[in-house]
Amino acid sequence: MSRVTRGLSRHKYLRRVLKAAKGYVGGRRRLYRIASETLERARAYQFRDRRQRKRHFRSLWIIRINAAARENGLTYSEFIRGLKKASISIDRKHLADLAFRDSAAFGDIAAAAKAELGK
Repeated sequence: MSRVTRGLSRHKYLRRVLKAAKGYVGGRRRLYRIASETLERARAYQFRDRRQRKRHFRSLWIIRINAAARENGLTYSEFIRGLKKASISIDRKHLADLAFRDSAAFGDIAAAAKAELGK
């Protein structure tokens, strides 16, 4: 049986890994083993952070809604409870956008939530 060296296909694979490591500094870009480990770690961070991004944005929206609700005399939890009682279903992303860009419209929504709570 003849011996297979895998020269061409192996070099193609190594080139693909080193091309993906483009932009890294030092051995992380030039040495296959280190580049491979770095890429593996980077891909794990990418996977994790795609999920964390959603959490961070929701947290930001809640902070903005809370600040705007307090300007209208409500806490965040009271505001959300008032919206549920008033059957107003706007998600936090759009509420935060209203609070940030159009405080008058947010004030109207807050007034409806406040009236429902009896404040």
